[in-house]
Amino acid sequence: MTVGAALNTTGPDNQIDATVRLAEEAAAAGLRSVWFGQTFGADSPQLAAIVGRAVPGLQVGTSAIPVFGRHPLTVSSQAQTAQAATHGRYHLGLALGTKLLTEAGFGIPFERPVARLREFLIALRQLTETGSADFHGELLTATTPIPARVPGAEVGVPLLVAAMGPQALRASGELADGILPYLAGPRALAEHIVPAVTAAAEAAGRPAPRIVALVHGVVTDDVDAVRETVTEQLAFYEQIPSYARAVALSGGTRAADVAVIGDEKTVAAEVRRYRDAGATEVVFSGTEVAGDADRRRTWALLGELAG
Repeated sequence: MTVGAALNTTGPDNQIDATVRLAEEAAAAGLRSVWFGQTFGADSPQLAAIVGRAVPGLQVGTSAIPVFGRHPLTVSSQAQTAQAATHGRYHLGLALGTKLLTEAGFGIPFERPVARLREFLIALRQLTETGSADFHGELLTATTPIPARVPGAEVGVPLLVAAMGPQALRASGELADGILPYLAGPRALAEHIVPAVTAAAEAAGRPAPRIVALVHGVVTDDVDAVRETVTEQLAFYEQIPSYARAVALSGGTRAADVAVIGDEKTVAAEVRRYRDAGATEVVFSGTEVAGDADRRRTWALLGELAG
């Protein structure tokens, strides 16, 4: 099992420079991978490509690009470019997105998200594996009157999906290389998520899927204060049905209930629980919540576990 961290820079400094410095620190701590979220700010595949070039050997990934407001042709170009830039160390994560951000940000209806995900994955697989596509679906069309291959990206791009609901897990098992569940604790993984995506992959004749569990957590002595802060930060996800369901299946009521907050022994034990639940990789997010000292403390532990 590999262990990584999601990088989130804050403050007025140049975000790209600050992120490269953080990635260098993560690699020095022994982490194997760093991941980048996609909002309306920095372009995550481009950021991953820059970091991957600056920090050789470190795996880099996007977690995750919503399929609404994007097209497989442009996402393929981004992903292949990042894959070539990093010599095969880039991992592309996709997501359904949310109704609120899709409709408010892009002004398009959030309709038939799983159907759109399926078509997106089919077209994207063609593009990243062959450099061409001839796909005509109900919701998407992707054709290549001129080649769409990026030389240097011949190894392909791993396709992962931030899937947790039954339909999204089925689509991911059939069409993707793995999943990126977030706010899904060991119980939800072991009893619901891993069996569902694994069964779908087996039925489709695909290899066992990667389970890249994103865990919100930090090593700290100030547990109560940090948990209070995390409860406020994660409250947004409680409005999103897929996350609320994952939290409930994990035995929680608030999103912060599945956050991993405590000393080294506590956090290490939780990482082992994720491994035992079927996670092939664990990526910690939110490690900056308690300040740089606790972030470094967290990364030191994760680096030991990754070793």
